[in-house]
Amino acid sequence: MNISLEEIDKANYESVCDLDVADSQEEYVACNMWSLVESFYNTGYTCRAIYSDNLPVGFLMWVQESPYKISIWRFMVDKSYQNKGIGRKALTQAIDAIKQSPTVKEIEICYDPKNPVAKEFYSSFGFQEVGLDEEDDDMLAIIRL
Repeated sequence: MNISLEEIDKANYESVCDLDVADSQEEYVACNMWSLVESFYNTGYTCRAIYSDNLPVGFLMWVQESPYKISIWRFMVDKSYQNKGIGRKALTQAIDAIKQSPTVKEIEICYDPKNPVAKEFYSSFGFQEVGLDEEDDDMLAIIRL
């Protein structure tokens, strides 16, 4: 299985918008269509489709918060392609791509602390929890480079 991160353009945006998580995960993940709109109207947003061979199976979006910090705001794998190692390979590629920025010193991700899978998954990449966000809704975790 060949996993890659690809640009999203007029040829594949509809397929990316059609991707969906399982019903039990919907409260944890923003809509891909909304994320694409958000990225179009704001600067510093990078969106990528996660491809398995020639098929879009997921979505990632990260945001340049400052010259030193990038936050991964969106990360999802379609319900039909979960539990196959695709997310792990895609997140590894995203982190490697983010590390190419010479000024970035910190990668941040946030997740619902009630999400049973998130903490273990993200900590396996080296993310360390630093506390809840300003609204006390989401857990913040970082990798210091």
